[in-house]
Amino acid sequence: MNKARVAAMPAGLPVRLLFAAAAILLALLSLPQAGHAQGIVRGAQEGSYEGNRIAGPVGGAVGGVVGAGVGGAVGAVEGVLGIPHRHYRHRCRGYYDGDHHFHCYR
Repeated sequence: MNKARVAAMPAGLPVRLLFAAAAILLALLSLPQAGHAQGIVRGAQEGSYEGNRIAGPVGGAVGGVVGAGVGGAVGAVEGVLGIPHRHYRHRCRGYYDGDHHFHCYR
């Protein structure tokens, strides 16, 4: 007779435990690092400043909202992928001496 066969699960970990472990792993990976999480605040500050400077108060409000969204997205992506944030240490042109100390030309 034609009986339908049921696929048997291997005698390992229960499926619920595997799904819970996968969910916890994905949740931990989606959290941005603490340093990158400030992209929201800084993005909102820079966006509102530039929007206010260019288009007045309405531009400041729109720039703040857009800047917060973009800053948060960039911070989250950098945090998940582990991309280092590029920043420049010196605000002048200069050179390193023999003791590895930086000196500005002016």
